[in-house]
Amino acid sequence: MEDKVRSACAACSIKDRICVTEGGKGPKFCSTINYRATIEKALQEYKKPEIKKFARMASIQEGECYAHRHVQPYIFHPVKPRVQEVCEFAQKMGYTKLGVAFCGGLHAEARTLSDILNAQGFTVASVMCKCGSVPKEAIGILDEEKVRIGQFEPMCNPIIQATILNEEKTDFNILVGLCVGHDSLFFKYSLAFTTVLVAKDRVLGNNPAAALYTTGSYYARLLRPGF
Repeated sequence: MEDKVRSACAACSIKDRICVTEGGKGPKFCSTINYRATIEKALQEYKKPEIKKFARMASIQEGECYAHRHVQPYIFHPVKPRVQEVCEFAQKMGYTKLGVAFCGGLHAEARTLSDILNAQGFTVASVMCKCGSVPKEAIGILDEEKVRIGQFEPMCNPIIQATILNEEKTDFNILVGLCVGHDSLFFKYSLAFTTVLVAKDRVLGNNPAAALYTTGSYYARLLRPGF
C-alpha cells in the first residue's frame, strides 16, 4: 500500500533519516521530501501567538521529562509519568481550570486524577460518559445491539461531555478512557485543547500498546486478514 502514497513514515527503514539527521536521506514515500510546500504552509500556524506558546511549552515539557541531559554521550533517562507531565504542562501554560472527561468504567481513576489535580492547585470540572442519561435508542441502537440486551442502557455521550466542559470554560481537558469513536467526537466538539491520559483497552488493562508489542506471539492473529 505504501507504493500508492507519498507519506508512509511508518514503513521507513532508512538509518539516517532526513527528518531527524542533518543531511539525512528519505525513501520515495518520505513526507519530509514530498510535502515541502505543505510543511512550509503548516509552519505558518506556529506564528500565531497562542499556538506558538502551546507548541513551545510542549517541547520544553518533553525535554524536562529526561534527566542528566547535559551528560554526553547522552543516554535516555526518563523520569516523569504522564500524569505529572499533564500537571506541569498545564502549569506552564498558566491554566487554572481543567476538565476531565471520563468513562464510567474508570470512575475510580477519574476520582484519583481529580484528587491529584486539586492537590496541584487546579480547579477541576469532570463529566462522565453517561451524563444526560440518554437512551441508546436516541441514536438508532437496536435492543440486540446493546451491551445489556433487554435493559435500559444510556448512550455514551461525548458531545454532551464536551459541551458541558465548554460551558464550564475549562482551559484544558483530559480524557480518561473514552471509547474508540467517542473520543473522536469529544475532540471535534471540545473548544479547549485536549490531551489523553488513559486510552481504553477493555482486554489489556488500558494498555493498547501491549497488542502491538506481542504481534510476534500472542497477537500474531492481528497481522492476518479478518483477525
